[in-house]
Amino acid sequence: MTGPRGRAALANMGAQDRSATRILSCQGPLADHVEGFSARPEQQEMAEIVAETIEARGVLLCEAGTGTGKTFAYLVPSLLSGRKVIISTGTRALQDQLFYRDLPLVQRALAIPVDAALLKGRGNYLCRYRLGRNAAHGYGDRLAAQLAHVSAWAGRTSSGDIGELGLPDESPLYPFITSTSDNCLGQGCPEIQACHLVRARREAQAAEVVVVNHHLLLADLTLREEGFAELLPGADAVIVDEAHQLPEVAQLFFSTSLGSRQLLELCRDTVAAERDEAGDLEGLRRAAVALEQATGDFAHALGATHRRAVWSEIAEQPSVGAAHTTLRQALADLATALEDGACRGEGLKHCRRRAPGLSERLATVTGAGGEADGLCWFESHERGFTLTSTPAHIGEAFTSRLRTGDCAWVFTSATLAVGNDFGYFQGRLGLAKARTSRWESPYDYARQALLYLPEMTLAPNRPGYTEAVMAASLPVLLASRGRAFLLFTSHRALAEAARWLAPRWSFPLLVQGEAPRTELLRRFRTGEVSVLLGTQSFWEGVDVRGEALSLVVIDKLPFAAPEDPLTKAQI
Repeated sequence: MTGPRGRAALANMGAQDRSATRILSCQGPLADHVEGFSARPEQQEMAEIVAETIEARGVLLCEAGTGTGKTFAYLVPSLLSGRKVIISTGTRALQDQLFYRDLPLVQRALAIPVDAALLKGRGNYLCRYRLGRNAAHGYGDRLAAQLAHVSAWAGRTSSGDIGELGLPDESPLYPFITSTSDNCLGQGCPEIQACHLVRARREAQAAEVVVVNHHLLLADLTLREEGFAELLPGADAVIVDEAHQLPEVAQLFFSTSLGSRQLLELCRDTVAAERDEAGDLEGLRRAAVALEQATGDFAHALGATHRRAVWSEIAEQPSVGAAHTTLRQALADLATALEDGACRGEGLKHCRRRAPGLSERLATVTGAGGEADGLCWFESHERGFTLTSTPAHIGEAFTSRLRTGDCAWVFTSATLAVGNDFGYFQGRLGLAKARTSRWESPYDYARQALLYLPEMTLAPNRPGYTEAVMAASLPVLLASRGRAFLLFTSHRALAEAARWLAPRWSFPLLVQGEAPRTELLRRFRTGEVSVLLGTQSFWEGVDVRGEALSLVVIDKLPFAAPEDPLTKAQI
């Protein structure tokens, strides 16, 4: 429920003042706080239906076309309800936009003081324990210098938000300074009292409005983050924005995965713990090195090029089968060695607890643990691999965790229905009984937009395709005087496009990975002829108003091919 100040503000508002329709009208308070505000009937209707859903603790699916203003349409009734609300987004970009821009704006307009919190995934917070342990061991001059820089920042930061460091999204530093659910020591960590993640979660539990992302929301639903109190039991309403992403995220969340990063982190943590707590267990060190080698050999057998495929399609290949057998044995050998060394200290004891779980996961994701009602598949890339066992159907598992009747649920997006039919989305998440509403975009696309489809002679999977896309785009970029997003479906295509465009474009060129996403967006919004090249994190949840963004170029539609393993699992 809203705190004392918020309750007092709501009590002083008359029934008419608390009408979402009036607040979102040209005579309402938002009109005084938003430059160029205009009343939109679709937005007002959506706000009233969201208010009804929160009051009735119901379940609502609502599609609001681009330009409807769905963010205000759910923020206004959420704050007016006086209840504890969790807002979940699919992207960090929209998460930051909600917390730092939209939510404060609506609070000021309504004059309702609300204690709000922004909660990110654990990978966004500094792990003091892992930083201290890794900084003590160096790992080479360059990494040692980077860790020293992070250590200096760690003494100043109050939030521990890694975003303050300004690291590129692809920085290799993250595994050394953040934790995962696998390697977190939980309540047994010597830094638990100063843990930034624990503090952030406590603040979120005490807040009246909490902004999270879909991964955190699902972690709360499935209670997989043991040792940390959950958020949902205290919530009266959950708003899921960018809800079209939720089925994919949920499918992966109910999956079992094992990647090269987890295996290599176990090796690294074992070696560090052996140095600190034992120092004489050469067999343990050799077992860790052997697993590191086996992990690299298995990655090589899968192939360094980016690929997603069903595991059974390659499992019988001699090179893959041999590498898999060696990996499985190396992991078992390390688990045995850790049994003997665990008594030497807490670090080794924690590594011992992790190893059997990774062995079980390896069996599951390669089908040795059974593949009932699911699919085992893998993804390989230049940095390693991920093996996954994905259930074919998640609807029952998802709806069983919703606490319907105790908590209102609103799922909204610009793209939930197929035509006017919500059946596909409802079927995937088991929401057949949910109320549905849909509003078309108020934009006149025929008058306000232009669609250009250049004739391409190369298929997207052929060499030279990205260069052809850029050659077709350059005249349009020149005509628009920059002010453009160039969006790609892979990091490889992004890098290739940046190399091609750099010598041909004399104005600011902003490339994802060269600076933090927030900094790139700031530069783009303040520049006059900028071109920004990005991948997945720039496809959604990015708001650039006015003519600063006048052109969007995409290299191909961001949908999986029919042979993609996750697509197969849904058919």
